[in-house]
This record gives sequence, structure tokens and C-alpha cells, in this order.
Amino acid sequence: MTSALQKHLRAYRAHIWRTAPDRRIASIEQAVRFVDERGFIFFWPIKDMPLPSLWAAVAGDRPVADAHDDPGHATWGWKDSLLGKRRWYYAKVLRRKSTLISLAIAPYFYALSENFGSPEEDYLLQYEQGLLSLDAKAVYEALLREGPLHTVQLRRAAGMAGSDSGYRFNRALLELESDFKALPVGVAQAGAWRYAFIEDIVARHYPDLPQQARTIGQSEARRKLAELYLRSVGVARVQELVKLFGWKTAAAERALCELADGGIVRRGIAMPDQPGDWAVIAELT
Repeated sequence: MTSALQKHLRAYRAHIWRTAPDRRIASIEQAVRFVDERGFIFFWPIKDMPLPSLWAAVAGDRPVADAHDDPGHATWGWKDSLLGKRRWYYAKVLRRKSTLISLAIAPYFYALSENFGSPEEDYLLQYEQGLLSLDAKAVYEALLREGPLHTVQLRRAAGMAGSDSGYRFNRALLELESDFKALPVGVAQAGAWRYAFIEDIVARHYPDLPQQARTIGQSEARRKLAELYLRSVGVARVQELVKLFGWKTAAAERALCELADGGIVRRGIAMPDQPGDWAVIAELT
């Protein structure tokens, strides 16, 4: 990649990621529109994983501040105030990190999950196939049985209230959130910090989501998500798609090939000091 193209990429990301001073987000409505524009973003910036984040779009391209009164932390209040409001989809999804997804794009993610339209039965099949842990099964069944619960209640209902069960519970919840089985839908004043997420089953909170995803094939879903990713980051290799989405290499390669065939990206671009075959969004070439 030439130095001119590298400069163009930096300007492209500053514009797309809204880190440029004249592009910053200043309200919750602008934040929702930003997520809809990009399709999906991280809540916080994630090291070594380029993707727009709500923090950077509000605070600029700088580390997340420790000070609680930093203006960038308005994002925390926005996120909490929209839990359960169905304005966007929020859960720990990509890389099992806090992710904001446009409701228009959530069905594409759901189409790639291990959910097939029967929330009361799919998880049992996964468990029998060794694709769902015993702890995740227990947490999911507690939600299925009891309805939405804050995490203190949920630990107790899942039989993980002991002090030695915290790690197991958190790992199980991450497993469920990353596969679109559970998500936070509110905040309760509970626990030692008087702050606990209220969790619910995805298919119960978004009852239309399984049907919306049913008509989307896996290849179509990967192509759509890969395109949105490339339009957000400008350039990427197959390895970046594998790392971000958890896809197999062959599936990620196929998605990039389809984007190249459609003229959306160009393949075979070299970057200085970085090996591999890079795909570049057409606007940058």
C-alpha cells in the first residue's frame, strides 16, 4: 500500500469512525444513528481489533479515561438508558466484548448463530452435541424458567450463588450472549455495587428475530457482515475476519471473494511491513 493510500485510509477512518473533531457524536439519538450507519461497532475501543467504537466517536481517538467525570463517559449512561428499549442490540458479541448492533443487521448475526428457531429445544441439541457448556445450560434454563432476572437472582436460580462460582457464571453468561441466547435488557440496583444487569432470553425479548433470520442464508450473512466490516475499516485480510467474527478461514475467504467479484473490494493489495493479501474497499483505490 502506498503512503498516499495510507494517508487516505487514516482520513477515511477519522470520518467513518467519527473521531474527527467536526464529526463527534453529542447526543443519544446521534449515537443510535451512528450504529445504524455502521451496522455494528464496539462500545469501547478494543486493542488490536480495528473497528469503530461509541467511546471514540464521542471522546475522540484517545484511551478510555479513568476519571468518572470524563465527558466521554456519557456513553455509559446512553447505553444503560436504552437497555430494553429496542433501539439497538447490545450484548457481548464480537470477541465477547461489548458490541452495539443495528436492529436491521442483528438478523444477519442471528442467522450465523447456533439458534434455529426453537428457543426451548435448540439449546438442548447444542448441549448434547458438546456445543454448549453445562454452566451455560443451567443459566439459560433459569432464564427460560423464571423470566428476566438480574445477575444476582440469576446466579442463585442457576445454582451458582457461591463465592467460588463467579468465574463460572460470568463465563457461562458470555457464552450465551456471544451466541445470541441471552442479553442484558435493563439495570437493577442489586449486588455489592448496587448495579447489576437484568438478563433475558434473546428470542423472548426480540420475538421477531428468529423469523427475520430464517430467510438469510449463511453465505449471505457472512457476505453482508464482511462488507459492513470492510466499509468501516477500509482494509482487512482474511485473518481479521476470522479473528473478529470467529469464522473458519475458508468461509471468510469465500466472503471476501464474493465482495471482490461484486466490485466492492479489491484484493491483492500489499501493505508495507505487513504480510498477506489485503482487501481494500473500492472507494480507497
